[in-house]
Amino acid sequence: MLLTILSYLMIIVFMFVIMKKKLSPLTSLVIIPLVFALIALAAGVTAPPVVDGVAGSNNIGDWVMEGIKTTSNTGIMLLFAILYFSIMLDAGLFDPITKKMIHFAKGDPMKVLIATAVVAAAVSLNGDGTTTTLICCSAFIPIYKKLDMRLMNLGVLVILQNTIMNLLPWGGPTARAMAVLDVGAEILAYLMPGMIISVLFVIFIVAPHMGRQERKRLGIKELSDAEIEEMTAVTDPETMAIRRPKLFAFNGIMTIILIAWLVLSSFADQIGLPGWFAQPPLFLFLLGTCIALIVNYPVLKDQSARIGANGGDAVQVVILVFAAGVFMGIFQGSGLAEALATSFTYIIPKQLAGFWGIVIALISAPGTFFISNDGFYFGVMPVLAEAGRAYGFTNMQMALASLMGQAFHLLSPLVAFIYLLLRLTKLDMGQWQREAGKWAACIFIIFVVTIMLFGHLPFYIPQK
Repeated sequence: MLLTILSYLMIIVFMFVIMKKKLSPLTSLVIIPLVFALIALAAGVTAPPVVDGVAGSNNIGDWVMEGIKTTSNTGIMLLFAILYFSIMLDAGLFDPITKKMIHFAKGDPMKVLIATAVVAAAVSLNGDGTTTTLICCSAFIPIYKKLDMRLMNLGVLVILQNTIMNLLPWGGPTARAMAVLDVGAEILAYLMPGMIISVLFVIFIVAPHMGRQERKRLGIKELSDAEIEEMTAVTDPETMAIRRPKLFAFNGIMTIILIAWLVLSSFADQIGLPGWFAQPPLFLFLLGTCIALIVNYPVLKDQSARIGANGGDAVQVVILVFAAGVFMGIFQGSGLAEALATSFTYIIPKQLAGFWGIVIALISAPGTFFISNDGFYFGVMPVLAEAGRAYGFTNMQMALASLMGQAFHLLSPLVAFIYLLLRLTKLDMGQWQREAGKWAACIFIIFVVTIMLFGHLPFYIPQK
């Protein structure tokens, strides 16, 4: 009982200090779970999960190391991904793209925002938030800054579209739900109507709403070609010195190949590609970074200068990724996560048995926000599914219900790549969560209503 109370208190305190800016994300992710784990240890109520019949360690250091293991690959991949795209920015790969987008917008923020939503949806097809963030931010941040537009809108549109596309089987959560509940690939056909409607909602409702606000704030500047040329011209001598316009074609082709390889590697087996083709993103970005440095900056001191100039931003993001690993390690290793998950099944009254599909959908929102996807789908869902089957719900219905809460998952401080998004856009986490959260709630409603209208999730099953 005490462990459950501590788990809820920890979540409340953590969200309070993040939203009220009492502590930085780094210190919050490390110190708060540590304090509550120490209280649990002192009270003798820690309950490390049992895996394969063996009880987990009762050592905080072991919990931390286990947690860091879960985020280490992501952290290292982010390091090289940031370096790669930073080098491409330095070399000027995105300058022509920025110029063409500003020509297209002609000073109208509405067009820029709709283009952001479309590009974010298209790039998110790879199911990888890091790649989506890097590509969208690299292409659009210069445009937003030149037109004095709010970067908050960029941060919100990118995360909303990636949230929707994350339901593709290679995105992660859907694959976990399929594995745990033993359902087939036909789940994607059931999810697709809600995903399509949500993508269109972001493009034709959310982005235009933001566009009207920006038009009111900035007006529509009818920029002439001369003004656009002046706006996009690079005049700083230091910036000019690191630009490589003659290598635009090489850098562009290499980046396209890299992105295509990343996408195809996600589902190489399904489309019959040879085994050697499926390479981890970490290796692809490492190789891409090395080639980019050698070709664009063959002089060793120039390579060191580029790594030094861009390494600071990369390291700050990676530190936060490892801190998120510490949070997950302590939260799960101490048994706090399991206590929180178990409490869900006890606080739900039996009178709601006939509404179990909706109950799971509602639980999945805070469940996948406060607990990692692995923790929720492999720890919580088996318990909820066992009860659901007794109430007459099928595995497919429960799998679909469990994915509804993914509308909020990518707003969680436990999602590694959001620190990259926040770093690049210079946004405050609490403000960004509040701004994106209201639209995420709309997407959640679209998901649930669509699944029910198409008959894939019953609203109520009469109980005997």
